[in-house]
Amino acid sequence: MKKIEQVLEEANIAMIGALGRPRTVLDVGCGIGLNGAAAVMAGATVVGLEKSPTAAEKARRLLGDVIELEPCDPAAVARALQGRKFDVILFADLLEGVDDPSALLRHYLEHLEKEGRVLISLRNSAAWNVLLRVTNPELGYHANGAHRLFSHAEATEIVEKSGLEVLRFAHNPMMARAIRPLVVEGGWVLPPPGEESGTSYRDLPVYKAYRALVRPWEDALAGMAPELLSYQHVVVARRPVEPGPLSLTVGMLTMDEEASIERMMNEIRAAAPDAKILCVDSSMKDQTPVIAERMGARVIRQLPPRGHGPAMEVLMYEAAKQSDALIYLDCDFTYPPSIIPQIRRILESGVDVVNAARTRTRPEAMPLPNYLANKSFALLAQMTAGANVSDLHSGMRGYRSSVTRAFDFDGEGDAIPIDTLLWPAKCGYRVVEVPIDYQERVGFSKLRKVAGTVWTFIRLAKTLKVGGRGSGNYEVWKGLDG
Repeated sequence: MKKIEQVLEEANIAMIGALGRPRTVLDVGCGIGLNGAAAVMAGATVVGLEKSPTAAEKARRLLGDVIELEPCDPAAVARALQGRKFDVILFADLLEGVDDPSALLRHYLEHLEKEGRVLISLRNSAAWNVLLRVTNPELGYHANGAHRLFSHAEATEIVEKSGLEVLRFAHNPMMARAIRPLVVEGGWVLPPPGEESGTSYRDLPVYKAYRALVRPWEDALAGMAPELLSYQHVVVARRPVEPGPLSLTVGMLTMDEEASIERMMNEIRAAAPDAKILCVDSSMKDQTPVIAERMGARVIRQLPPRGHGPAMEVLMYEAAKQSDALIYLDCDFTYPPSIIPQIRRILESGVDVVNAARTRTRPEAMPLPNYLANKSFALLAQMTAGANVSDLHSGMRGYRSSVTRAFDFDGEGDAIPIDTLLWPAKCGYRVVEVPIDYQERVGFSKLRKVAGTVWTFIRLAKTLKVGGRGSGNYEVWKGLDG
């Protein structure tokens, strides 16, 4: 069984969880392509770099484009890539065997897009089994081997020395993994029938059971003491944001907005004449999409209507394909289009997300029960996420597209604005809140109060496991002109 252990490979679960939905990925030292394959499934175009001919051939079956070369040779990489740039670059376990990891990272930055991210996994020198001197080679720990282990501080240092900004750490836990050699040698791990021996763990029944039943609990425990209980650090870093102009999409979710769409389009054009306008429309009774298209908007129809969450998911990712930034607002004039330029300036100053908050004080146009519900939800978010948010469900926000692509937001159900606000704040992005005036609605409300309340609690619970606490990354702007 030891022969199987030597050739079986597993995907880096924490790294895959941090992928988001990038457009392009460079997988450096891709092995047989398991991590890059997850990026392909997320919709990315992936290029793999691999020095082993056998591994490269297997990776081509999953990734398509795999270049066979030494990934630690910057000159060879530069010749092969010919100036290509990527949203995300993956380094799974590669840097542990490099003499100067920071220098190699710096070479790869010429292939990283503006605001692009780098995901790096490094084995942990402070794990419990290392401290107890359990240096079993099957765990990847060699007392005098070529591969280094890194503390949290050392991992941070090599990334920052390369010129990258560390956003957050994710971790692969060291609990069930510590008994993996016993599982293999005990004969519990066998290649699936009809499959080539030694491909990967991903199709093995015991591994599927581990992923479904054990791994979520391991992640929760490791999150309590990541230095002690983690096998690997996964560093999520990015090229630092540089202030400057951003191309803009202004987005709206529309549903039977015939009474307001023409005036809204005119006011958006006045506020941001160079912006693209994108509508995700679920109208069933009127001419809203026809009017929007006639006035120059791009309209994506959601028919039959699937609700606010799926529509918002489409809006955010479609906008991220066409512009550097998105500002979205409701089409009923409760949020003023006139503040679009100020939100844009805040984004262009280097901020990642802008939350236009209605409820720092009670707006006259908002019924008291709605206001109290919003304040209660905000208080719960402050307690669970550590972010000083006052308006969790705002219908007007600004986003850098690089932030949208950094997450895999699932719009199914209601209350997706919780995820799209708190996840960035908890994962190292700079989120600011600006107070705005909330105005009388034109038309009728489509709010589903009961479903929205239920989904608010569901999403807040799920947000507990995302990133850290967002108190240091969520701030209140002094004012739209501050």
